[in-house]
Amino acid sequence: MAARPIGSATISFGLVSIPVKLYSTVDTTRAIRFNYLSDDGTQVSRVKQQYIRATDGEVVQRSELIQGYEFSKGQYVTFTAEELKALNVESTNAIDIAEFIPLSDVERIYIDHVYYLGPDTGAARSYHLLKQALQETGRAALANFAKRGRSHLVLVRPMGDGLVLEQLKYQEELRTFDEVPLDSVEVAEGELDLAIQIIEQRTNEAFEPDRFEDGIRAHMLELIQQKVEGKDVSVAPEERPEAKIIDLMEALKASVNADGDAKPAKRAARRETSSGSTRKGVAANGRGETKTKRRAKA
Repeated sequence: MAARPIGSATISFGLVSIPVKLYSTVDTTRAIRFNYLSDDGTQVSRVKQQYIRATDGEVVQRSELIQGYEFSKGQYVTFTAEELKALNVESTNAIDIAEFIPLSDVERIYIDHVYYLGPDTGAARSYHLLKQALQETGRAALANFAKRGRSHLVLVRPMGDGLVLEQLKYQEELRTFDEVPLDSVEVAEGELDLAIQIIEQRTNEAFEPDRFEDGIRAHMLELIQQKVEGKDVSVAPEERPEAKIIDLMEALKASVNADGDAKPAKRAARRETSSGSTRKGVAANGRGETKTKRRAKA
């Protein structure tokens, strides 16, 4: 069944305009949702939520609600519906391309939401022209997208036979890695060799997501079906893993030996350095030098 669009927009760059439709990349029908219910002894029914005033516990009707911004602890400035409209940007649904950047430069941490883009009526030629031009240049289009009263930073990039739109976070929305405490340690040469060997034993050339499934979801559906059939659901006692201090070197050796007989489906091809030499496992050894050949010292 053909996907249903969730919105429309127009990609603009130079004097070219490409009407497109937005499609969700997520199948929301597969989500497992539970409802809050009430059992009065005779029947089970769903419950409704209410707004309760914090000062006196009185119920507030939705029609009585107003919106405000807390500018200081316990102090609010309120806004009318018209004032809120003035705060929001006009939703033009225009994807205005500002520049074309190397796709590889975009860190994954910036990606917020992803949408499929499809050509609107009569836009197939210009749509595929942009897709092919981006593919051949290895670049992506960085643009501004005004929708639903907000301005979004987005990236339009080729994917397969079409284009996708990635909604990005602004720089100010992200925390820096500098805020994360990282203990500085020196990596032992032998441990690094074994870690690289483990990686090579479990290497696959391609990302194959269809090889994996949500086991928890499948288990939940199985238990739900048991309840539908009138069976009881028992929960096994949770076994918490015992905290142990493990010798890192011994754990690495055991991991190598455990995977020693296992053959990965596909082995990664040796990568070529910019100079053309074979690079199997390159890492700094702490003295500013680089080793290009490593052998496990298990």
